[in-house]
Order: sequence, then C-alpha cells, then structure tokens
Amino acid sequence: MSWVVIVSVLVMILLSLARIHVIIAILTAGIVAGLMSGLGVVESVDLLVKGMGGQSKTALSYILLGAFAVAISYTGITNVLVNYLKRVLIGKRSMVVLTIAAIASLSQNVIPIHIAFIPILIPPLLKLFDQMQLDRRAIATALTFGLKAPYIMIPAGYGLLFHETIFEAMEANGITISMEQINLSLLLPGAGMIIGLFIAVFITYRKPVQKYEKEDQKQEEEVVTFNRDHLLTVVAIIGALVLQLITDSLIIGALTGLVLMFVFFVVPFKQGDKIITEGITMMGTIAFVMLTASGFGHILEETGAVTALIESTSGFLDSNKALIAFILLAVGLVITIGIGSSFGTIPIIAALYVPIGIAAGFSPLAIAALIGTAGALGDAGSPASDSTMGPTSGLNADGQHHHIWDTCVPTFLHFNIPLFILGWIAALIF
Repeated sequence: MSWVVIVSVLVMILLSLARIHVIIAILTAGIVAGLMSGLGVVESVDLLVKGMGGQSKTALSYILLGAFAVAISYTGITNVLVNYLKRVLIGKRSMVVLTIAAIASLSQNVIPIHIAFIPILIPPLLKLFDQMQLDRRAIATALTFGLKAPYIMIPAGYGLLFHETIFEAMEANGITISMEQINLSLLLPGAGMIIGLFIAVFITYRKPVQKYEKEDQKQEEEVVTFNRDHLLTVVAIIGALVLQLITDSLIIGALTGLVLMFVFFVVPFKQGDKIITEGITMMGTIAFVMLTASGFGHILEETGAVTALIESTSGFLDSNKALIAFILLAVGLVITIGIGSSFGTIPIIAALYVPIGIAAGFSPLAIAALIGTAGALGDAGSPASDSTMGPTSGLNADGQHHHIWDTCVPTFLHFNIPLFILGWIAALIF
C-alpha cells in the first residue's frame, strides 16, 4: 500500500512528460492507484468521479474568468496596455520578467485574487513577448514565483491562510507555536524561490528566442487611444475585484465583471455566446484538469495510500535528523505533486510529521519548517497545480506554450530544488 502514491504519481509524471494529455495522465494514474489498492477498474473510476466535486468551485471560477478575459480583450483596452509597455520596456527583457513576477506577487497578498489576473493580463502581452524575443519559460517561472513564494513567506492574504493552516494542523496534533514563529520558519525555504527566480531570469532563460512569432504576428499593432469603453471596462474590472474581495468568491467576482461589461454595452449582447464559448475554450481544459486531479487526490486519501506512505517511511527512520528531514521532505514532494495543492496537503502530512518530529527531537520551529516546506514542495511543477496551470492558461492563449515542458518542468527545476535544500537546512538549524 505504501508504494501506491509513488507509483501512481510516477505514472502521471511519465505520461505527462511523454506529451500525453494531462487529463489522460491523471485518469490513468488514478486507475493505477485504485488497482494497486485492491479496487477494480470500475470502482476506481467511480471513486475518482465521486471526488471530482472537490474542485468544482475552482473549475467554474476558471471558466468565468476566461469569459471575462475575452470580454476585456474585445474592447481593445489590452492594446493600449501593450503599446504603453512597448514604449517603456522594449529591449529590457529581464525587467519585463521581474515586473511580471512583482505583479503576480501582489495577487497573493496585497490584492488576493490569485490567478484571476493571468487570463486578463498575459494573452494580450504575448505579441510583445515575441517581439522582444522573450523566452516564455522565463515568464512561466515569474508567474509561478508570484503565485507561490508570497504565500510561503508573507503572512497576509493567501499567505495568512497558509500559515494559519500550518498553525491549526500543528495545534491539532499537540504542538503549541505562534504565527510569528511559523513565519520565521518559512523565510529561509522561501528565499530558495527567490534564488530560483534569479537563476531562471539571469542565467537559464536569459538568451533571446525567436521560435514563437508567426508571420501574421509581425505586423504593427493597431494604435488605440483610451476611450469611453475602456473607462467602463476599468470600472467593470474594479467591480469584479471589489465583489471578489467582499464575498471571497472568484465566481461572484468574475460573474459581476462579465455582467457589467454587458450592462455598460461595452460588449454587445449579440456577442454573448461567442464570448462565453471562447472563455470556455481558453480555460475549460484547465478546469477539467482541476476536477480530475481532485478525483485522483480523493482516491489516494480514501484508500489510505498517503497515510500508508508516511507511516511506512517513519518505520525505518533512525535518530539521524538530517536523514529524517530529507525523507519527510521527499514524501511531501511526492504527495503534493500528485494532489496538486499545498493547502490540501498540510493537514494530511501534519498528523504524522508532528509525532515523528517530536520523537526525533525537532523543535517546534523546525517541525513548522518541515510541514510548510513539504506542503509547498511540488506545487511548482505539478501538472495539476493552479500554480502551473494558471501561467499556462495565459501563455498558451495562442497555442504555442506546452504545459508540461514549458511550465511544469522549468518551475519544478528552478523552485523545488532550492526550496527543498533550504527547507532541509532550516529544519536542521532551527
């Protein structure tokens, strides 16, 4: 039973790397997990389908955000933004990537809208990226950095939720720790992501690339001046943001913005079907990936595979703290890649990390570092994570960005490796 998680996650990863569609890869991995747990094929599929509802809210949010993004693009306001950025940032490739990373970081803490900005901001900038010969893998790492690093290091917005999840999980398992200590424990692991971002921007993807731009993209952009429709579009965007913050619902926020676009007659009612259809086309695949990944995680949890993996791992650990920390982080990496959710992984691993950590003599600060790092590991690089699917949704708007090789592999290499190393060091020095 302890090998179920490892084998099924490997199946998903290998199929994805072989360019098998991620939905098929996750479905296959789920069936493999079910068969290894003693279930039949039909039972495995039924259990997977039963668990798909866990991400239905997120899936609907993505589709509505896609439609809202299409409606915004229809007005031409994005051309105004592109023309401005051309004048300000043309020729400054590294500055563009770091600016994207900064904007993405704001979406986690200052204005907690998570991935909602990506389908609105990124697609209209693709031509600019191509003209500047920017490697889209650099943009993918910048976006994933902004979606992940702030919630690890900064206790505000989604970061506060992440730290509270760790706090509650540790408290539920018998360890008293303050929120300030949790924040301190994650600063060093989070710094690993900053290192990874700089390596991606200034070393790995520094060179210009020319493989994206097509002949029909080389024409000059139409000069568009800011007008009444653009002003009303900004009002709709603000309305969507305000409602999202008030209700804490991406669905209500996106729906509000979409409705306002029609009410203001910025988008004609006769274009409604087209807008929704294009929105589904843009974000529908990612929505179904999230649903399927939720089902896969449901199989792993219901069959007890995750618990068995952690318990079997703890069974052969000795008193070597370095070895214990390494194995616990490796287990967290495997689990999170499979489930695709840092927040969802924390309560699962904390129940066993806490007693193992206490028995091995780790301090509460070190245990918090282990839990937080293990939960965050794998979020970058997971085919089923919104930290990778969000960037792909924007960068693949023109069909020239591969989810696995252009988003998952680059983000896995640049973020999980330094995060693992510095998380391991944090567990040993605290």
